[in-house]
Amino acid sequence: MFLTDLHDSLRDCQRCRLASGRTQVVFGTGNPEASIMFVGEAPGFHEDQQGIPFVGAAGNLLTELLESAGLGRDHVYIANVIKCRPPENRNPMPDEVETCKPFLLEQIQIINPQLVCSLGNFATQTLLGKKVGISKVHGQPLPLPGFLLFPLFHPAAALHQGTLLPTLREDFQKLKQLLDEMATTPRDTSIATQPAQMDLF
Repeated sequence: MFLTDLHDSLRDCQRCRLASGRTQVVFGTGNPEASIMFVGEAPGFHEDQQGIPFVGAAGNLLTELLESAGLGRDHVYIANVIKCRPPENRNPMPDEVETCKPFLLEQIQIINPQLVCSLGNFATQTLLGKKVGISKVHGQPLPLPGFLLFPLFHPAAALHQGTLLPTLREDFQKLKQLLDEMATTPRDTSIATQPAQMDLF
């Protein structure tokens, strides 16, 4: 399946309660052949209005952080775990995550990135399949089937809690170093069969 086919199949998705309150499905944006993908939590107000992830204040910060790592939005692909805005920007419910998760995994499979950066707890826990706090694993590359996962604090959390912003900036510099290393090293296809080995708890 092509990314456009998956997008088209979700335009009028009615699989969960979020369909009744959304303006539109927020599928993803960026380079469909990117080697780096960013995954956030769910669309907010501005994303729901424009149909593009990370276009509000958190999106502006993400753009700035990408540039600090030598990246532009046209170099990466950006998506969310949840494709429809939860009411009042509440946290996604477990059944909503489970409903949308297969489509995120299909996006990742189609794009086939070498590195996936999870932004915040929901994206990190969804991709790891474990209840682990972002404060414990941020800034650490974790091998998962098919790609490296690089957890980061969510830009919105950094805006709400200013003390997180310096850490987020530091982690993006770690990301830049990781990308420099990956650029000079052939892709390790053995990652596809290696689970994360570190103790997450």
